[in-house]
Amino acid sequence: MTERLPASLKGLKIVHCFRAPMGGLFRHVRDLVEMQAEAGAMVGVICAREAGDALSEDRLLALEHHCALGLHRVRMGRLPGLGDIGAIQQAGAIAGELGADILHGHGAKGGLYTRLAAGGRGVFRFYTPHGGALHYSRMSPSGLVFHAVERALWARTDGVIFESEYGLETYRSQVGGTPPRHAVVHNGLREDEFVPVAPRADAADFVYLGEMRVLKGIATLLEAMSQFGGQSRLALVGAGPDKAFFESKAKELGLEARLSWYAPMPAREAFALGRCLVMPSYKESLPYVALEAAAARVPMIATRVGGMAEIFGAEAARLVPAGDVAALSAAMKKNLSCRQDEAAAEAARLQEHVRATFSLKAMAEGVAQVYLAAMEARHATKPVPAPGRALTGVKG
Repeated sequence: MTERLPASLKGLKIVHCFRAPMGGLFRHVRDLVEMQAEAGAMVGVICAREAGDALSEDRLLALEHHCALGLHRVRMGRLPGLGDIGAIQQAGAIAGELGADILHGHGAKGGLYTRLAAGGRGVFRFYTPHGGALHYSRMSPSGLVFHAVERALWARTDGVIFESEYGLETYRSQVGGTPPRHAVVHNGLREDEFVPVAPRADAADFVYLGEMRVLKGIATLLEAMSQFGGQSRLALVGAGPDKAFFESKAKELGLEARLSWYAPMPAREAFALGRCLVMPSYKESLPYVALEAAAARVPMIATRVGGMAEIFGAEAARLVPAGDVAALSAAMKKNLSCRQDEAAAEAARLQEHVRATFSLKAMAEGVAQVYLAAMEARHATKPVPAPGRALTGVKG
């Protein structure tokens, strides 16, 4: 990487904590770890013992090269449970032994551990939700518990960093307030990710890339595929707990001959498997897959969820309602009949918007500013910014 962070991070000990090294959350952490290490910070990682798939394990092991404070694995269950008590104590002991200056939690589980772990005297604690518990309804039993815990943790939080305006607004709505110290810092991409990806000669008409979870809307995608016949084909790339359910549904809909299933692979390799990326999610935050596809100038059909409108900008009118089989099917049919030059022009416009709005340098510098502003505020004689005010005013 050629981008650099301000030298003011030099010498700081930063530990990132998260559960599963998968998806956009892990991509975000990898970028931060590498950028912060290049800036002279000493960086470490605490995560779950199991990576979930071979690609994620390989990426985790590669990340260890940038971790001067090491890669530490503890047992973290997906849902809250009694096992978290011992794991939080273990995470705190690790952070204390490392002498961490900053603990940065990612996702619901990472945010919980980061703010409840002991970690040593004077440690600064930050949290990036990445969706997480915000996907739970405020009125559901789980949501009531998660959001009440989140409000209680404000007292142990030096800053909440949202990756999108949508994330901030959802947090306010679901949790029932705004954390006292917060900022919006958009996810970012490297310049080399803006090289276009061309489809393979044998590419399917459509490609899905992501976790195999009900939340990702794959059932709606399969139903949309069944709405139009012909020889249109779909490649599905990813792994997850609901894959067997989707395979069964595909068989029920008579789609087996039109589908190809692939294990997780790097995004740009996956994009080449199809001529148009389809993201049928029911819920999202600010998905890296959409950013990466836009940067690679890949035609894309997506639902109007999370921060997708921020990614699409002036092209947001093309987004379709989540869970609407007819609307998704119509968008896919339109893509099949669309002239190649029209699809290419749409993709080029989206690429330029993403290039101007979502850079890795701006993301890394924005996070650094949040850290440093919180440290300055604690040590200054003036009071910390009042509740409801942005910590830094950073807009990544």
